Formats: sequence, structure tokens, C-alpha cells
Amino acid sequence: MPDLFHDDTQTQTRHVHVALEQGIDSVAVGLTYAIPENLSTLDIGDRVRVPLGRKNRAVWGYVIDHTDLSDFPAAKRSRIKPILERDPHGVSLTVDLIDLARWIAGYYCCPLGMVFASILPAAVTRGTGRYIATWVGQPATLPDPMPKLTPLQKRVVEAMAKKAQDDPDDPWLELQELANLAGAKTVTPIKRLIAKNVLTVRLNEQVRARTASTGFDAVQTPTAQRPTLTPDQTRVIRAIESKAQKGFGVHLLHGVTGSGKTEVYLQLIESMLARDDNHAQPAGAIVLVPEIALTPQTVSRFMARFGAGRVALLHSGLTSAQRHEQWRRIRHGDAHVVVGARSAVFAPLANLQLLIVDEEHESSYKQDQLPRYHARDVAIKRAQSLGVSVVLGSATPSLESYYNATVRHSYHLQPMPNRVPGMSLPKITVIDLQAERKARRGIHLISTRLEHELDYIAKTKRQALLFLNRRGYANYIACPDHNCGWMHGCSYCDVTMVYHKNTQLPTGGLTRCHHCNAEQLLPKLCPQCGKKITVFGLGVQRVEEELNRKFPGLNVERMDSDVMCTSQDYDTMLARFGRGEIDVLCGTQMIAKGLDFPNVGLVGVISADTALHMPDFRAAERTFGLIAQVSGRSGRSAGNDDHDGLGRVIVQTFNPDDPAITLAAAHDYEGFATREIALREQVGLPPIGRLARIVCRDEDPVAVVKRIADLAGHITHFNEALGHPVRIKGPMPCPVARVAGFHRHQIEMLAVPGEQVNETAAAMLQRLLTELRNAKVLQSDAHTAVDVDPVALL
Repeated sequence: MPDLFHDDTQTQTRHVHVALEQGIDSVAVGLTYAIPENLSTLDIGDRVRVPLGRKNRAVWGYVIDHTDLSDFPAAKRSRIKPILERDPHGVSLTVDLIDLARWIAGYYCCPLGMVFASILPAAVTRGTGRYIATWVGQPATLPDPMPKLTPLQKRVVEAMAKKAQDDPDDPWLELQELANLAGAKTVTPIKRLIAKNVLTVRLNEQVRARTASTGFDAVQTPTAQRPTLTPDQTRVIRAIESKAQKGFGVHLLHGVTGSGKTEVYLQLIESMLARDDNHAQPAGAIVLVPEIALTPQTVSRFMARFGAGRVALLHSGLTSAQRHEQWRRIRHGDAHVVVGARSAVFAPLANLQLLIVDEEHESSYKQDQLPRYHARDVAIKRAQSLGVSVVLGSATPSLESYYNATVRHSYHLQPMPNRVPGMSLPKITVIDLQAERKARRGIHLISTRLEHELDYIAKTKRQALLFLNRRGYANYIACPDHNCGWMHGCSYCDVTMVYHKNTQLPTGGLTRCHHCNAEQLLPKLCPQCGKKITVFGLGVQRVEEELNRKFPGLNVERMDSDVMCTSQDYDTMLARFGRGEIDVLCGTQMIAKGLDFPNVGLVGVISADTALHMPDFRAAERTFGLIAQVSGRSGRSAGNDDHDGLGRVIVQTFNPDDPAITLAAAHDYEGFATREIALREQVGLPPIGRLARIVCRDEDPVAVVKRIADLAGHITHFNEALGHPVRIKGPMPCPVARVAGFHRHQIEMLAVPGEQVNETAAAMLQRLLTELRNAKVLQSDAHTAVDVDPVALL
């Protein structure tokens, strides 16, 4: 495969550009350093230590380019400092990752050093889990005469000889492993054989985690048997493989839930690995999943198909040593398939040939701190630079991806409109909660129809999932006296506190802020008038309580981040659900993603309105996606015994006529996307235009207003100088104007195509941002956040 970024004509130069591991917005091309005589050469991607500043403070950085000094003033060349050393442990990045880091730093307005901090795990730079391993082998010639050996020593020599015979390409055994094979209780007999020159040793630096588990032991590993492909799967695989031969391409795999998208991923990777088996550097693939701890079944399928030895996992549940161990396996070519969450897009595969982004619509692919990159878009950029294919899969694609596939035609649309044989899309019934309240007395989170369906589930020994995307018990705590009007808000944020029930506490529970995590005991009396307070609203704890009260014969469990503290908790709960030990699983969006349990005959959406009226133009899109995704967990068994052979979904809402809900109930993604895109086209919102959001924050409300006003003045000035390519909105307070004690104000910048001739919206926006950064008036720091292509606007 050609090296797209390395210029062989420059490899003999003795000067390089180095990007430092510093969180400062410094020179985009890096700083210039000389290669000392004791280093024969340096490659792009090598990690090096260099002197910085007048005191020559030693800092780490990365070689990003070679230079012949043609752009360096001749009078200053004598002042160029030499590199101190190359990383003694051989840590380096691939060439394409260096180029990708430079693109991310520019596009997302982030210091290059902070991009490298995201690309290379801290566990690698710190050397967590690194140790010196002693390997034992047979010497080229044995001592003559042969010394007298004890019976135990003879068994050691025999075990070593068998290893050399069975594996002549790698005739070495680790010291303790050899002792175990020979039945020795200690390594002392082996050390004595080494002293007698009967065995020889070599020392290797290795990385090993004390715990070998990568967090998926509780999930039953599926069979590696390949199912028969459906016509949709066969057509899509052939189309993608055919276009892959021509180089870079983005394929939007739009498949309904249960259509077999994961099997398409598996067979595409299998085909790629078989095609490149004879290459010196084996081909590799990256598979991104939104949150790896929430998709254990998907991960298990990859490990079963390709074997644990060829698959590396990168996720937040790993220890530092495990993360280092997995990264090193990838970098050394031991693992060819990488499955992981957002940061796995930076896996250092030497011959990356395929990238897959599962559930590409998920907002968790967007990082909410520097660098604020979107893993889906970074995957596309990395694939483009390497000239390889990227597959974006979803039952509810983001409107950006769908627009690119159907309007711009820059992506290839690969539809999979049918579930696999024997499975049908579930029947969705919408319940009007306004009518329900008029017909029943009291407060009921579970409607009459949903209660009826749960009764049927209990009789038929099926299982149910109940979904509510709100943690806690109740989200409003207030004084019942309207003349008083007191409401329990967070002391540090402009939001209300949420009541979390806990019978072990003297007040029966605590209140928690879901923005800053501040907690306090639930007050019994109103602090203003002394009346007894009331709690109202809804949360998944309240759903669990009502289920236990109305259905005492059902085994009900709750799954949310309050009870799922580790990935092991999640895996254990799913394993119990898979064995049928749990009848009803109620939870937040944890239960909405990637679960495939054939015995689930009912899904209930307790409230479809939680995201519908948020002050965010993507609210309808998120509502549609959540309903469609959680509904897809139902009706996954062939020939199930529900009322009419279909899975059942009950959606409860106060807005039964809202298009996002009615179209989701009809499984009509195309209708929803067409309508939503037309609405956004009227005002130029994404995916038609491109958006950037700048948020200033400060504990001093006066200081933040001054800072945002000054910044708005600079933005307006540069925008006028460039011919007004971008619409400016603000400055204005954020929808949540205070978080964790910091006051927040924002500016939104929207670039719409057609307002500037022959320039894309992205180019217009980037032109303005680049001018602001070059003028040093816009920098991402502790007080200013620059979010390009934001997915959340609160």
C-alpha cells in the first residue's frame, strides 16, 4: 500500500518538525529541531524528547515532518536545538495518524498536543504494565561434556526441546511457563541450567495486565457458525466490495433493526482478511460501537468469529495496564480487528483497510471536551486519506449521513429494508396519556393497555423491556403552596434537583443534580414557608416501584447508571436476562442499544416526550431515533407466540399526533427524514448548513459577559472582512445558563451554502475560524469552548 504522507526525498534531511505534547495553541507545523549524530534517522510518528524554552525544559513530542530548512531564516539556523532522545520504549504513531491529528487540530480548533493526548493513551506514554520478561531457549551448541542433570532438570530440557520441535519459528518459553510445563514448583532448576549453559536466555520488554479479563466474561459467547445470508445482505456485501476496489468510499448501511447489519460487518472483514493474507503487513479493520460496555453481544460475535487472539478491545472499562497491552498488540500487528468506542478510531493499525461505524447516529461518538471531535467524521477522514472504505450502519441514520447519501450523493446508500427470515417488525401502538388520565383516577405511569400487555407477557412466559430515559424517582421537588412557589433547584446549576429514592437514608432518599452531581438529603419541609414538600414527575425508579406493586409475580430489575456501576454489572444483568431469570427489565437508554433477546415480546416506552421539547433543533430526530431503536428490541424470535405473531410495542405520550411519534410508530424513517430535512432547509440548519458553537464560561457573571461581548466583536469584524460568509447569532445566555458554578454565554455561527459562490458551508465556516485563530482572538481553553458541528446545544 502506498505511503500517502511520507516523502522519501526528505528522509535524509537532518532536521524535523516536532509537535509537542502541550496544551497550547502553538505553531501548526510544529517546532524545528535537529537530529543529533547519535540518532541515525527519525521517522514520521516517532515520539521524541526535546528541549523547550530558555531553560531547555525536556518535553515529549512527535515527529510530524522532515524539513530541508528552506522555510527557515538562514540567520537563525545556528540556534536550532538538537533532539535529546527517541522514546526508549519504541513508542510511535503511524504516519496516517500524524496527518489525521493535524487535520483534527485544524478542523476542531484544538491545540495539536491535546489531539495527540487523545490519540495515544496515557497508559502507553506512562508505560503502565511494562516489565522485563525472561525468555528461555536452547543454545546453539550444548556444553561438552554435558553436566549431570537431576530428574527435574531433565524434564525441563525435554520440555524445552519439545517446544523447539513443535514451533521452530518461535522456540522460546517464558521462565515461569517453562517451569509449569516441567512440573517445577520454582524457577530455580531452570536458573541452574542457564548457569551451566544448558539453556540460554533473552530479555524482552513486554506489557501485561494483572487481570486478563477485558470485561466480557459474563456474556455467553455465541457460536462462530455463519448464518445463511439474506438477499439484502448478499446484495449489500457485493456492492460494498465492488466499490472498495476503486478506493475510498462511504457506504451508508440503512438497515431496519434485526436486518442483520452485524453479519454484514463480519463478512466484509472476513473477506478483507482473506484477500490480504499474503501481504507482508496483514490488513486490519476498526469497528466502532457507541459504548462498548452497552453492546457486549456485538463484541462477543466478533471475538467468536475471528478469535480472541486477532481481536483487540479498546474501551473505558479496561485498566490502564489492559489498555496499554491492547494498544501494543495493535501496534505490533498481533491484532487485526479492533472493536471499541469513540477513541478506537485512533487504533494504530499499520495496514488499515476497512472502518465500520455501527449505530452511526449515536451522539456518544461526539467528544464533549478537547478535542471535540466526532468519531464518525474522523473515521471518514482517516478512510479518505488511506483510500479505503468506511461503512456507516444504522436503523435510524443521522440526517447528516442520510442527506449526504440521498441529496448530495457523496455517500453510497445501501438499504436493508427487511428483517431476517422469520422475524417481522413489531406492531407499535401509541397511547394518548391525556385521554388515559381522563379515564382513570390516581397517578399511573403504566397505562391500562400496557398493564394488559404485561399480564399477557406473564401468562405466556415471555419477557418485556420498559424504557424511560430519565434516572431517579421524580424530577420535581416543590412546595405544594402555590403562593409560596419554592422549587428545589441546584445551588450550582440553573436546573432542578432530581429525587433518588433510597430507603436506607433517614429521609428516604437524596436529591442529585444531573449536571454537576451535587447531592443533598431530601428536605422534609419547605425552607421558605415550612410546609411539607411534595415530589412529582417521573423517573425509572418510580416505574420500577409501580411494576413491583402491580405485578408482584414478575421478577423486575432496573438498569441505569445508578445501579450499573461497572461493565461487569451490566454483563451480569444481561446474562441473567438472557437465561430468563428476569421477566421485566426497566431502564434508561442502556436497554435501547444493540440488545438481541429472542424471548422479548413486549417493549414499553413510558414517556416518548422526555426529549421532544428540548431547546435543540435535533429534538425530533432524537425522539424518532429512540422510539425506533428501543422498539427494535421486540419481535426478534422466529415464529413467536404473541397475539398475531408480532412483537408488541406500546408508546405512551402526551403528543400522539407529533410527526416524530406517528412516523416512528409507522416505521417510516424515509418519511420522517424527508419532512425534517425540508424544515431545516427553510432556515439553513444542518445538514444543509454547518454550525459552530462558542461557549464562554466564568464563575464571575460580569467577566463572562465582557468576554463573550469582546469575542462577538472580533467575530463580526472578521466576518465582515471576509464578505459575511457566516450568520452570527448571539451573544446570548446558554439554555442552561449556569453549570457547576460557571455562568455560560454562547455565540452560534451558521454557514449556509449558496450564500457564497462556489464555496461549501464547511469551507466558509472553516475560513472564518482559521482567521480568528490566526489572529489569536479565538482559542480553546478553560474559559472558551469551540464546538464545531455540535450535537448538543444545552
